[in-house]
Amino acid sequence: MCWSATADLVAGTAVAAIGVACVVRTRRPRDLPLAALPLLLGAHQIIESEVWRSDGGTGPATVAWAVIALPLLALWVPLGVLCAAPPQARRRLVLPLMAGAATSAALGYSLAVRPVTAQIRGHTLGYVLDLPRPGLLVAGYLLATVGSLLLSGDRWLWWLGVLAAGGAAVCAALWRLEFISTWCAFAAVCSVVLLGWSGRRPADAV
Repeated sequence: MCWSATADLVAGTAVAAIGVACVVRTRRPRDLPLAALPLLLGAHQIIESEVWRSDGGTGPATVAWAVIALPLLALWVPLGVLCAAPPQARRRLVLPLMAGAATSAALGYSLAVRPVTAQIRGHTLGYVLDLPRPGLLVAGYLLATVGSLLLSGDRWLWWLGVLAAGGAAVCAALWRLEFISTWCAFAAVCSVVLLGWSGRRPADAV
């Protein structure tokens, strides 16, 4: 993933197909936001293939990619987890949701008032956006996304959170300047876990 337009297109199509399967297999309406996550991430990688073809820059594909990667995922993931979580886990998921809402608002505002630029750096893409207090925003983003999965009270989602956290650490260590691009690609691959999760959710679960 992330190494060329073709790689992003092929991988994105595969992950989106998994997302369709997740949605079809889902039996509870409240599980649909989380089941649709691979569909969103697959579309996200397909959009990035257009960023490659545009040689980066500040075009519509770059903006669309950044909107999904930053404010949308920061809110989508904790909200989806909260909807799908068992009753005993919902109270502790309020914190990741609040962190996601605040982070999403800050990131959305930054995207509205500042340009985002994609830069091709060898076989990876880097996205440049002048963010205020980036360390705080990254912490809020990871609490919202990875934190909500780890606190979900669901074994499958906990493993997905572990994989996402490990991927974040590896991507930050190896591709610091391209962290957000490589981590989103890793998350898209890991979301295949949701295919197993969606098929094991009882239709009459609370």
